Amino acid sequence: MDAQLSKLLEFLHFPSVSTDSAYSNGVKQCAEWLTGELREIGLDAQLHPTAGHPIVVAKNAHKPGRRTVLIYGHYDVQPVDPLPLWTHPPFEPHIENEIIYARGATDNKGQIMAHILGVQEALSHGELPVNLIFLIEGEEECGSTHLETFLEEHRDELRCDIIAISDTGMVGRGIPTFTYGLRGIAALEIKITGPAMDLHSGIFGGAVANPVTMLARLLATLHDENGHVAVEGFYDGVAPIADWEKTSWAQLPGGDAETIEFTRVPRLFGEQGFTSREQVWARPTV
Repeated sequence: MDAQLSKLLEFLHFPSVSTDSAYSNGVKQCAEWLTGELREIGLDAQLHPTAGHPIVVAKNAHKPGRRTVLIYGHYDVQPVDPLPLWTHPPFEPHIENEIIYARGATDNKGQIMAHILGVQEALSHGELPVNLIFLIEGEEECGSTHLETFLEEHRDELRCDIIAISDTGMVGRGIPTFTYGLRGIAALEIKITGPAMDLHSGIFGGAVANPVTMLARLLATLHDENGHVAVEGFYDGVAPIADWEKTSWAQLPGGDAETIEFTRVPRLFGEQGFTSREQVWARPTV
């Protein structure tokens, strides 16, 4: 695996921080390197400029009648500050106890390189049984700002039957993990309007409501004493957890005790009647 490991380490050397313009050259160089690697394994790879960072698209020779698989990933990484907390430079990969320490090793360069190396291995044995598309963007860590426009402009050529994304998590080391559902998000902003100026608590306290107190009281009504969301109709349409899911999840190592140990909270809080995994994986939250 030395050659494959070398490729990943080379990938990790690029300082491709998308949220900081000081790293824009590193982002561009990383995208160019990635395009070259995809061509090297026998794919038709193109570097597409956007109003932000470029998007890399690579394909095999598409044939009629075959299903199309799109593999999504991103080559940009999170910022590295604060630097003093790193025991080794973030873009100089360090291997210790079979773990690679570098920015992007697991988000998302490690995963997308695993896909690329897997496709390379498959191609070494002949044709792929599917039409393949790699779509690897450089703005995931800053909200994929220009991805939607790109998808609209290239809708037909990116049409596919299934999308594989490995920018997710694993239950634990050595445990193959398949993510088949994700929660969405709906965001609200609440503004509480109170007095027109700061008020002295000794003069006005007790006679004028404190907006912070009012906000706390409002937020406290979102859940009942058992952790259930008290918003009317909130659970309408939420699918129950299937028996096979409960059974398979219960067999996994860790669980509630591991969550408490990792987060260092005195106890867990949440919707009663569900384990912490069931709460996180299958139940909505406010």
